[in-house]
Amino acid sequence: MSILVFAESSEGKFKKSALEVVSYGKELASKMQTNLVVITAFVEDINELSKHGAEKILIGNGDNLKTADASVWAEYIVAASNQEDASVVIFDSSANGSYVAPLAAAKLEAGYVSNVVDLPSSTTPFTVKRKAFSNKAFNFTEIKTDKKVLGLAKNSFGLKESPTESTVSEFSPELKAGRIKLEAVEKSSGKVTIADADIVVSGGRGLKGPENWGMIEELADVLGAATACSKPVSDLGWRPHSEHVGQTGKPVASNLYIAIGISGAIQHLAGINSSKVKVVINTDPEAPFFKAADYGVVGDAFEVVPKLIEKLKEFKAQNA
Repeated sequence: MSILVFAESSEGKFKKSALEVVSYGKELASKMQTNLVVITAFVEDINELSKHGAEKILIGNGDNLKTADASVWAEYIVAASNQEDASVVIFDSSANGSYVAPLAAAKLEAGYVSNVVDLPSSTTPFTVKRKAFSNKAFNFTEIKTDKKVLGLAKNSFGLKESPTESTVSEFSPELKAGRIKLEAVEKSSGKVTIADADIVVSGGRGLKGPENWGMIEELADVLGAATACSKPVSDLGWRPHSEHVGQTGKPVASNLYIAIGISGAIQHLAGINSSKVKVVINTDPEAPFFKAADYGVVGDAFEVVPKLIEKLKEFKAQNA
């Protein structure tokens, strides 16, 4: 028996969420007194996996895995699960993980629980804590199947180093041809993505127009943050829909979320509720966001934000 973790990579490097799920898997393996196996593909350096507790690492490089077809990735992970006799298979909560995990669970005839936030409170019966009701509550879910599949909520467990001497081997099972033909992949570069960002700076209609977005981007640049926006802003065409965060956009679970000129509609708050620290800047002291925020500034963004940028630049210069 073993614990199997899927560590997703991008352009040959591991995402923070991948290392978080490995950290989680190591703790669970220790709790269940078994070993941790990590499966990945197309990576240049696996030392990070060893640093976070991987005892065995399986690496795939098959051409079929280059497609975006989730069914192929699910088949790949199921093959590893069967080979390693995994009792628990763990994914992160990225878009890819959320597509692949249910397919893998179906193939394994395993119970699947998403949005897991902690180690099982019990392994007999196997009971996990997960987010529910758009992150407004938690519930405890019991998995009764022999095999279990878990989806770990982003930024819920953290990174924990546990240096381990790992064995490494190639893993190339026979896979069926994917149903999707990949013609081309276009990726933005040079910017922090919302999915990977520890800090997100988001703007709303209070900015009055796309011509004022420069200060959002400048603040994000100073902080090393991703830029985001509310739904009305993307609907108006001020910003691309890829930056829309909220219940109907991209969920955010950053360490710091700064909302500028956003009133705080319930759908927006539901999408960013998992962020650790929330800061709001708004002229309206009655804006709903103030009730959800950890810190609030009542003031004109066009006065507050430039001063904040100035102070941050001074701080960085003094501590360079």
